[in-house]
Amino acid sequence: MIVGVPREIFPGERRVALVPAVIPGLTKAGFEVVVEAGAGAEAGYPDKDYAAKGARILAERAKVFGTADVVVQVLCYGSNDQTGKDDLPLLRRDQVLIGFLRPLGSLDTLKDIAGRGVTSFSVELMPRTTRAQSMDALSSMATICGYKAVVIAADTLPRIFPMLTTAAGTITPGRVLVIGAGVAGLQAIATARRLGAVASAYDLRPAAKEQVLSLGGRFVELPLEARDAEDASGYARAQDESFYQRQRELLARVVAESDVVITAAVIPGKKPPALVTREMVAGMAPGSVIVDLAAERGGNCELTRAGEKIVASGVTIIGVLNLASTVPYHASQMYARNVSAFLLHMAKDGKLHLDRDDEIIRETLLTHGGEVVNARVREFFSLPVLATAPADGGNR
Repeated sequence: MIVGVPREIFPGERRVALVPAVIPGLTKAGFEVVVEAGAGAEAGYPDKDYAAKGARILAERAKVFGTADVVVQVLCYGSNDQTGKDDLPLLRRDQVLIGFLRPLGSLDTLKDIAGRGVTSFSVELMPRTTRAQSMDALSSMATICGYKAVVIAADTLPRIFPMLTTAAGTITPGRVLVIGAGVAGLQAIATARRLGAVASAYDLRPAAKEQVLSLGGRFVELPLEARDAEDASGYARAQDESFYQRQRELLARVVAESDVVITAAVIPGKKPPALVTREMVAGMAPGSVIVDLAAERGGNCELTRAGEKIVASGVTIIGVLNLASTVPYHASQMYARNVSAFLLHMAKDGKLHLDRDDEIIRETLLTHGGEVVNARVREFFSLPVLATAPADGGNR
């Protein structure tokens, strides 16, 4: 089986799907790896490092797609809504595609991919189980985002984070509030604490409290009870507007007291809830900073503009996009470990074994045999239930 690694073509994307360090493990399992020339350059992985680990370097992108039985990308067509469609003609029937595909985004896009006869696996759909932990690319990228959000906020804030006792007097510590204590939020708390700030967090899921406290953060408790706060995967469930209205009222005081607010409240397949209003921003001290990690999907702050940094009422609001790509070396390293672990999980006798009885394979399999086959995705788009597929999708 030949695994192909094309260069990422989303504008500004600097990551690469596989790094040289994971290639020997894939080779040992019977895979051969081909890499498009320059694919890892912007992440800090030159062609010579791939060649030294046994990969073949191919000069043409079409040659990578044409040679590979399995194509691994970071942003495939689906998550790459700007230039990703250029790759569609390069895909062929029964080829395997692995990467971020935004499965709850556009149904037309998914049908385009299915129409090529591609067997695609969406890393966003990886189950959050102990068994799948090493393959969880979504959590890996969220970790990078949480870290970088705090670094950006610290660089923007006209104050310093740690408390200092100096000859010129004592400087009080910065106050960071994280709204949404998922993987990105927890990493933001940990990073803010390492920089010396007082970190607080709010999440509607009761289970988040213990995780926040374990990192040394303060958990903001509101006299507000969410209905079915989280789903089976551990993600927060959407609530009705009356809940969010009351939540905003109660959060207003906490937001006003914060120097930095990092919002990371995302619900898969839905528009993020608006948690920070225009009035709440106006109540913050001049110079305060909001970093909105939900900006790409609409934002948790009412004033967020995707991809822009704006100032409103003296508060800087940063609607950052594709944040993981700004730390490409380690983001690529983490992603490559996730993807290679997934490949090795499916590998058997030098081929990919598509066992539908395996939860990891079943839950991530998005398209196969010309159809969108993922049950969760079909339910999301109100597509009819498919006839039961054979337990073993066969070897590739």
